[in-house]
Amino acid sequence: MKYARNGRLLFLWAVFALAALLFAPTRADAGRLEDIAARGTIRVGSTGDYRPMSYLNPETGAYEGIDAELTQIIADSLGVAIEYVPTSWSTLTEDTLADKFDIALCGISRNYARAKIMAMSDGYGVGYFGKTILCRKEDAKKFQSLEDIDKPGVRVMINPGGTNEKFARANFKRAELIVHQKNAEIPSRIAEGEADIMITEVVEANHYVRLDSRLAAPMVDRPFTRHSCGVLMQKGDQEFLNYINFVLAELRMDGTMTKLEEKYLK
Repeated sequence: MKYARNGRLLFLWAVFALAALLFAPTRADAGRLEDIAARGTIRVGSTGDYRPMSYLNPETGAYEGIDAELTQIIADSLGVAIEYVPTSWSTLTEDTLADKFDIALCGISRNYARAKIMAMSDGYGVGYFGKTILCRKEDAKKFQSLEDIDKPGVRVMINPGGTNEKFARANFKRAELIVHQKNAEIPSRIAEGEADIMITEVVEANHYVRLDSRLAAPMVDRPFTRHSCGVLMQKGDQEFLNYINFVLAELRMDGTMTKLEEKYLK
């Protein structure tokens, strides 16, 4: 009887052990938060070419801007290190869907096209973003509307793959569109006369006008569009999205977000 009872106990233990193995969450089933904790890093996609959002300083090798500070706050809240993953505006969607990073922060506009296939956090920078132009100071009076720009002979320089290109192609049918791969180089190209107009955001236009006295943003106070930025990620992990939104809400509530927006965007 003793051996039979022990045999049954061993059999039941084996059944429970097998069930635990079969139904325990695997790494693939685990949520993003658990995966980040296990890895000890949060992978962050950034184009590194968008001042004052996220700019990879070639002299220091460090990322700068409001998104760099937000990234550090998110990483600190999770108790992990940051692993930056380079991406580009042309490949941002593809890289997000391919799981090359956990989140992307680099001045990413919240819009319906992105929200249909990816997840985006609640917005930040509300009231600071909208499409506008950058031009040479001596041309500022010439360009006061879309109609002034969409003319033969006007050269509009855009970076590929993002909302700047989308806006330009939707609104300019007669102006010449020039695609330049490196967004951070376009303002100097405008100042040097290689093109006449850069399609950009209000915050970026203001930043480069302060940096380069040759440049102007004549319509910065009346942008063509208005939107906010968000943290981009894959769909499917509501817990992780909730956590990112929680961090942003806490920053808004304690005044940190307002200070960051005033520091970088105002």
